Amino acid sequence: MVIKVYIASSSGSTSIKKQQQDVMGFLSANKIVFEECDIAANEDNRKWMRENVPDESRPATGNPLPPQIFNDSKYCGNYEAFFDAREDNAVYAFLGLTAPPGSKEAEALAKKQQQ
Repeated sequence: MVIKVYIASSSGSTSIKKQQQDVMGFLSANKIVFEECDIAANEDNRKWMRENVPDESRPATGNPLPPQIFNDSKYCGNYEAFFDAREDNAVYAFLGLTAPPGSKEAEALAKKQQQ
């Protein structure tokens, strides 16, 4: 399983750049291995990302914008979904990964199971 973050290396949008940096910075800081897939430099990446974002996660008009996050070919979500998962200490579940022992997420899951 490889986490793939679809980004645009040459985006003119400051907001998109910040979101991309936020996602990749969080993954790096938490030692979550991921692959950066640039849709600006690689047409195949752009095409694959656009074809694999589910209809219910697409914007009303236009194409889905980066960052988009996948676990191999399974869609995890966009930046807003990632941000919400991070706020809820549920990033590992969002990514389809097992939370490491001692993480806030693992502790929250253990507490839930005891109730």
